[in-house]
Amino acid sequence: MNAAKHPNALLQRMPSAWREAIDELTRRKLRTLLTLLGLIFGVGAIVAMQGVGEGSRREALRLVESLGLHNLIAERKEQDSETLKETRARSLGLTLADARSALQVVPNAELYAAEKKVRSYAVFSDEGAGEVQASGVSANYFSLAALHLAEGRALTNEDDQALAAVAVLGWQAARTLFPSGGAIGRMIKVNHVWLRVVGVLADRDLGADKFEGVALGVESNRIYLPLASALARFRFTPLEDEVDRILVSVKNPDGLAAGARVMTQVLDQRHAGASDYSLIVPQQLYQQNQKTQRIFSIVMGSIAGVSLLVGGIGIMNIMLANVLERRREIGLLRALGARRRDIVVRFLREAVVICAAGALIGLAFGALLAYLIAAFAGWQVAWSPILILLSVALCAAIGLAFAIYPARQAALLDPIAAIRAE
Repeated sequence: MNAAKHPNALLQRMPSAWREAIDELTRRKLRTLLTLLGLIFGVGAIVAMQGVGEGSRREALRLVESLGLHNLIAERKEQDSETLKETRARSLGLTLADARSALQVVPNAELYAAEKKVRSYAVFSDEGAGEVQASGVSANYFSLAALHLAEGRALTNEDDQALAAVAVLGWQAARTLFPSGGAIGRMIKVNHVWLRVVGVLADRDLGADKFEGVALGVESNRIYLPLASALARFRFTPLEDEVDRILVSVKNPDGLAAGARVMTQVLDQRHAGASDYSLIVPQQLYQQNQKTQRIFSIVMGSIAGVSLLVGGIGIMNIMLANVLERRREIGLLRALGARRRDIVVRFLREAVVICAAGALIGLAFGALLAYLIAAFAGWQVAWSPILILLSVALCAAIGLAFAIYPARQAALLDPIAAIRAE
């Protein structure tokens, strides 16, 4: 008869010693269940914390990669008109010369890119119109900002030098202006300037608008044209910065902190100490996010540790109760030749069964809890097999540690006194 036809087939195939341990625990179902709860909650908390924490770490890494994990980013600061006039007496704001200077002095700097936003009040094509933003960018911008093309080509240095009237559309901008598709080679008008579409960006659904206070995902509804073309073809106010954003890529990520200090010194010197820009280091944003995540993990780990400790105390409690109730059985076993070691192993075997059951149920409970938390909070879940195995091992270690004392007490019972016990 196979296992499907006989529910106890698997149990019957176990060694008799393990069957006896399971049978002994199932005789006291309620007591065993109460003992399991501490282990279940402890392992479940660890598994849920690991799943949510690993998912959060990967999500944070994905978001910060959209800013460029190896980049240093300088952005102009918004200022009111009076403050801006005072600032311009000392500083011209962010310029392409700032970007070139940073590239020369920042250690291991390899590329730079710049962006200038265009105030677009009318954007349309022969198929549609919408509220789409526009930016002039240098040729390296797409690689440094981790933007990939779905079709067509990116902007080039030749486009910049020729002041070419070409554009690359974000995926949302392409859908807005060309609902039927086929944007490549067609014309769009931004304010008074006609541009030919040469590329469309791939959809990059980040699932978040901000990361540590930095705006994300704005590229999807944006039109990109060569920076020189934007500066030459559109009108800007006299006090505006030449560019709004500078990205400098550093080869060695270990040198980003030093590079940030050097870049700050260069910009401060060129801007005569005017506080008209902010420096963003995506790697530091990621580290700050992970520091917060570690605090969360410590709190959750402490709760899980307390639950496992309670579970271990529960195991000790049930084992001591079992020893007290089974004194006559222990005495008979000793009288029949069982060694003290055999008694210890017998009770530890029961502890192993409890730990295994608690760990398995705890794994299922933790996975369910992680997905529930992720569903309500909008987070992601990811798993690290090593950490899951460590949580199971911790559960087993705590359970066995608390079972040793009761098992030794059982082994030390006097056989004659145990047999005479009521």
